[in-house]
Parts: sequence; structure tokens; C-alpha cells
Amino acid sequence: MIARSIAKQQQVHNDLPALAAKIGERLSISSEYVVTQPAELRVLRDMSEDELREFAKSHRWRIIHRLGGRQIEFYNDASVRAL
Repeated sequence: MIARSIAKQQQVHNDLPALAAKIGERLSISSEYVVTQPAELRVLRDMSEDELREFAKSHRWRIIHRLGGRQIEFYNDASVRAL
């Protein structure tokens, strides 16, 4: 059970950079990115709420959960200015 949990967390960490790159790319040309793909949602759902907020904050994004968690929206955080 513990080994499975560790393996699951490792997979999340492996998939997160690619997902972050995709979100960043989309937000560079659009005002929002809505995550609806099951594989992408799985990566995000495997994170705790605090980890998810920190992930978004570290990229200067805002995050909103919609439709009972079936989709997650990312926005550029206008309250954070680029230096």
C-alpha cells in the first residue's frame, strides 16, 4: 500500500512539468485554460489542495474548480506583476 502511494506520487511529479508547460503555453495566447482531459485531471487530483494552490501560485496562475471538480480552470493571476 505504501509503495503504491509512493509510486503514484512519483508519477504525479513526472507528469507535472509537462502539464505546467501545456498550461503555460495556452495561457500565453488565451486568458484561461480549462483542464477537462481525464489524464490531466488525474495528475491534478492526486495533489492536495495546498499543493495545487502552491503549484498555481508558483506559476503566477489562479485556479478555480468548476462543475463539482470535473474541470479545473487556470487563469493568469492579474494581482501578481512580472518584475
